[in-house]
Amino acid sequence: MFFDRDNTLIIDKNYMFETKDLEFYEDSFSALKLIQSKGFELFIVTNQSGIGRGYFSIDQMHLFHKAMLDRFTQDDIEFRALKFCPHAPDDGCDCRKPNPTLILECIKEYDIDTKNSFMIGDKVIDAQCGENAGMTGVTLNSKKESKFKDFKSLTEFANYL
Repeated sequence: MFFDRDNTLIIDKNYMFETKDLEFYEDSFSALKLIQSKGFELFIVTNQSGIGRGYFSIDQMHLFHKAMLDRFTQDDIEFRALKFCPHAPDDGCDCRKPNPTLILECIKEYDIDTKNSFMIGDKVIDAQCGENAGMTGVTLNSKKESKFKDFKSLTEFANYL
C-alpha cells in the first residue's frame, strides 16, 4: 500500500518541515492498523518541492519524517520505506509524481506484487503515479473529477479493502 504524505496521512500546512506543524488526521492510526491487519505493507511516496524551491533543507525534511514515522511506530504502524522527490516542478526530474520512479524503486527493492497494490493520495497525480507503476490508483477526498475511485476518508478506503 503506497500513500502520499500530505492531505492523506497528515494534514497539509503548506511546505511543512517543522515538527510543530505535524498533525495527523483523527483516523490515520486506526485506518492504517486496519490496512496492515489485511496483510498490506506500507510505503510513503511524496513530492517535497519545498526543498527544490529552497524553503527547507533535506536534513530538515528528514527530521520531520523521523518525527512522523516515530509517532506511527508508537502505535505499531510500520512503514517499510519512505521515498521522496526533492525537486521543484520545473526541474524536469524523473522522480516527481506522477512519474512512477519512486514506486518502481520500492517494487524492485521489496519484490512487490503490483496487481494487489494501491497508491492512494489526495491528488489525481498520486493515483496516476500508481497506475503508471502498474497498480490501482485511488484518490482520497479529491476535489477534481477523475477516472479514479475516490474515498471520503482513509477509514472508508480501509473498510473498502
